[in-house]
Amino acid sequence: MLSRLGALLQEAVGAREPSIDLLEVFVEHWKGITHYYIETTDENTPAKKTDIPWRLKQMLDILVYEEKQQAAAGEAGPCLEYLLQHKILETLCTLGKAEYPPGMRQQVFLFFSRILAQVQHPLLHYLNVHRPVQKLLQLGGTAAGSPTEKEEVHFTTILCTKIQQDPALLTYILEGKKVVGKKETSGHQDKSSSLEEPSSRVPKIDGESSEAQATGTHFPGGTEEPDNGLGENNLLASLIGLCKSKKSRVALKAQENLLLLVGVAPQAAATYLVQRSPLCSAMAEHLCQLYQAMPNFLDPADIATLEGISWRVPSAPSDEASFPGREALAAFLGWFDYCDHLIREAHEVVAGALARAVTEKLFVATLQPQLLHVAEQSILTSTALLTALLHQLCSPALLQEAVDFFVGSDRQPEAPEDSPHSLCSHLIGHCDHLSDEISIATLRLFEELLQKPNEQIVHTLLLRNLEGRTYVARGLPEPESYEDSLFLCLVPEEAKTSAFLEETGYDTYVHDAYGLFQECCSRVASWGWPLAPTPLDPHEPETPFFEGRFLQVLFNRMARILDQVIGDLMQRIQRVPQFSSKLLLVRKQLTGQVPGEQMDHQTLLQGVVVLEEFCKELAAIAFVKFPPNSPHLNLPPPPQRHV
Repeated sequence: MLSRLGALLQEAVGAREPSIDLLEVFVEHWKGITHYYIETTDENTPAKKTDIPWRLKQMLDILVYEEKQQAAAGEAGPCLEYLLQHKILETLCTLGKAEYPPGMRQQVFLFFSRILAQVQHPLLHYLNVHRPVQKLLQLGGTAAGSPTEKEEVHFTTILCTKIQQDPALLTYILEGKKVVGKKETSGHQDKSSSLEEPSSRVPKIDGESSEAQATGTHFPGGTEEPDNGLGENNLLASLIGLCKSKKSRVALKAQENLLLLVGVAPQAAATYLVQRSPLCSAMAEHLCQLYQAMPNFLDPADIATLEGISWRVPSAPSDEASFPGREALAAFLGWFDYCDHLIREAHEVVAGALARAVTEKLFVATLQPQLLHVAEQSILTSTALLTALLHQLCSPALLQEAVDFFVGSDRQPEAPEDSPHSLCSHLIGHCDHLSDEISIATLRLFEELLQKPNEQIVHTLLLRNLEGRTYVARGLPEPESYEDSLFLCLVPEEAKTSAFLEETGYDTYVHDAYGLFQECCSRVASWGWPLAPTPLDPHEPETPFFEGRFLQVLFNRMARILDQVIGDLMQRIQRVPQFSSKLLLVRKQLTGQVPGEQMDHQTLLQGVVVLEEFCKELAAIAFVKFPPNSPHLNLPPPPQRHV
C-alpha cells in the first residue's frame, strides 16, 4: 500500500506526470491517516514511528506543487479546496489536542507551520484555516516547560511573518470569530463558505459518513469536539507564555516575535491590544513577579555589576561576578530592558499604555513602599535597583512616566516654609541620610536621573527656583576675569601635588569639563532656553533667595566637606612628618602608579588628594562656561589619566 502511494506521488510530484490525479493521491494520503485511527491496536507507538509524518509531508508536497501549476490562475486548486472544505486542519488540531498517538501534537505544529510557510495562497483569511490556527495556539504557550515549545515558537514565527507581510491580519488574528463573520477582511473575501465541494471529483473515504467526512472530527475511539467558540488573544497569550520559557532560545525568539507584532500593529490593532488584550498587564505583572523572586537585600555594588544588561543576553556566560541572587537579578533587569525595548518599538497607543502599566505596578505599587520604608536595607536595595533601571531606560514614553513618578509635575518655585510630602522630597532627604550608604546610593540615583534627556527633571530639581534670577547681586558688574576666583584657591599651596605629576594637571579637567559642557548644550538645545539671562525688573521687590531643597542638600554637603578638611588642614599637616613626599606617594597609589601600602595618616592624605582633584574639577566647570566661545578653550589633546 505504502509503496504504491509512494510511487504515485513520485510520478505526480517528481516526474510531473500529467495523467496522475493529484487530488486522488492527496485524498489517499488523508485516508491513510484516518484509517490509522481505525486500524491501530497499539496506542503507545510514537507518532514519529508511524506513517503519519510521511503522509503529511506528501500532502504538503502535493499542495505546493499544485499551487505552482495554478500560479497563473491565482485560485485555490482542488487539493486545497478539499483541505478547506473537509476541515482537515480542524481534524488535525483535534488530534494534536488529544496527543494521540504520542507526539502527534508536535507533528501537527510542524504541518501547520510548513503549510502556512510554503503555500503562498492567503490561507489565514479562510475560516477553516483561521479557526484551527486559533485552536492550535490554545494548545501551547500557556504551560511552562511544554515539550513542544520549540515547535510552538516556530509556528508563531510563521504567523508573525505573515502578519508582517500584511499588518491588517493582526486585527483579524486577534479578534478571532468576531471578524470572521464579516464578508471581507483586508480586501480578501472569506472564500471558505463560498467554495463548493467538487463532489464529482472527490473520492469518498471508506467507512465515513458524508457528515463525518465534511467535519473531519469523528473517529472510532476518539471524541467529537464541539465548536463552542474560540478564546480571544490566543496568539498574544501564546507569545507571552513562550517569552517566559526556561529555554533561552525559545524565549528569545518569542520575544522577537512579540516585538515584531507591536511594531507593525496598525491603529485598530494597537487599540485592541490596549483595550481588550492582556498584553500590558501581563508584561508588568511578570516584571513584578521577577522583582519578588529576588532576595530582600542586594548589595548596591553587586547590582551595579549588572547595570545595562540586555534582554537579548540576560546573563552572559562570560560574566565573572557571582553573588546570591545574581540569576534572579539578571532575569528582572533583562525583562525590564525588554519591556523598555517593547515600549520604544511599539505603536504609540501601546507604548503609552504599557509604560503606564509598568509605572503603576512596578514603580508605584512595588518599589515606592520600599523607598518609604524605615528599614535601611529596603531603602538601600530599592534605591540601587531604581538607579539600575534608570541607567538602561531609553524609551521616551517610559522615561516620561518615570519622571512623573520621581519628580512630579509641579513647576512652581519652592519656598523654605513648604512642607512637601512627595516622593521626590523624601528622596532628597535620603541624600543627607544618617546612613552614608543610603546617602551615596540616593545621590547616584539623582545623578542618573539628571543624565536623562528630559527638561522636566532639570526644571523641577533646579531651575524652577532660579528662574526669578533673584540670586544675581543687583548693581554689581560682571567680573572681567574668572581665573582669580576659581575653586583652586580653596586648597593651600602646601597641600597641592599636581605640579609634580604632569598627567594630573588642571588642563585634563578643563578638557573634560568642556566636553561635558558641550554635551549639555547639545542636550538642551531643543528645550527652547533663552541664550541670555532674563533682564531684571528694577521694580521687583527683593525676596529672600531659596535655591530649592535639592541644591540646598548638595550645598550643605559640600560645605561640610570643606569644614572637615580645609578648616584645620594647615594645622594637621604640620604634624605629619615628610608630608609632601607622603602626599605624593598617596597620589601615585590612588592613580595606580605604585602599589598600595599602609602608612600613618593615610586617610588624611587621601582626603587631601581627593579634595584637590574635586576643586580642580569645579574650577574647570566654572572656567569653560565663561564665555563658552572664548579662545582659551583651544587646548591641545588632554592626557588620558586623572584621579
